[in-house]
Amino acid sequence: MPSPLIAMDRLTAALPEAAAAYRAAEPFPHTVLDDVLTPEAFAAAVAEFPGTEDPFWRGYLHVNETKYSNTAPDTWGPTLTAVARELCAPEFVRYLEELTGIEDLLPDWSMDGGGLHQTLRGGHLNIHADFTTHHDHENWARRVNILLYLNEEWLPEWGGELELWDQQMTAKRGSVRPKGNRMLVFTTSADSFHGHPDPLTCPPGEARRSMALYYFTEEEAAVRRSTNYRPRPQDGATRGAAIWADRTALDVYDRAKRRLGLKDETVQGVLARVQKLRRRG
Repeated sequence: MPSPLIAMDRLTAALPEAAAAYRAAEPFPHTVLDDVLTPEAFAAAVAEFPGTEDPFWRGYLHVNETKYSNTAPDTWGPTLTAVARELCAPEFVRYLEELTGIEDLLPDWSMDGGGLHQTLRGGHLNIHADFTTHHDHENWARRVNILLYLNEEWLPEWGGELELWDQQMTAKRGSVRPKGNRMLVFTTSADSFHGHPDPLTCPPGEARRSMALYYFTEEEAAVRRSTNYRPRPQDGATRGAAIWADRTALDVYDRAKRRLGLKDETVQGVLARVQKLRRRG
């Protein structure tokens, strides 16, 4: 039975060409899919997207990123929850396997690293390669990331294009505008560098909104690497040093969290207070 939410018939019909383009893409395998949701589903998802002041947002507020996430689908509206379920369902997972050439993908309803994301005016996400394993299943290797953009309108002058950088971090090789109902699919690896490092210039009250999901494969010995934030050549020595120091601190925190059972909420509260002090300064 066709999904009432995702345009699977159209996506599947274009799969042979899309798969070939995906695997040949530079600087790493990826593709951009437009109009992924049906018009009705997209309109409903946009209407349900939590407001900027919703209490369930959790802030990631530090040198390398200033964004908010909600990884609890039970707090989402019914369309957003149903869309996420469709993206975790066998039909869509099989589609991703054929698109990417990666077999035995595992969807992740726990939203480890995923969920709903929003970035406000002035926010950013430095160039990085993603954390390589699941935080609760250390033998699960992250293999594929999807980003579904959920803004009804996003003007080019607001910034926020996702930059795609080469393995050596010497040059930007592409960019993706976060147009509504657009999905970026890409293979996650130790050097799939991406981000939107320049502050957003959208109007106050607007936000760069998306739904993110990761897909994994089970490995006997998955290699754990923390999120690898990297400076661009134009960022300069001072910013580069800050990016490196923040990356190191986050890796130490992640290791401590695993060993000591710390909760993200505690640390995010500290980070939020530090961010407020920075703004006052």
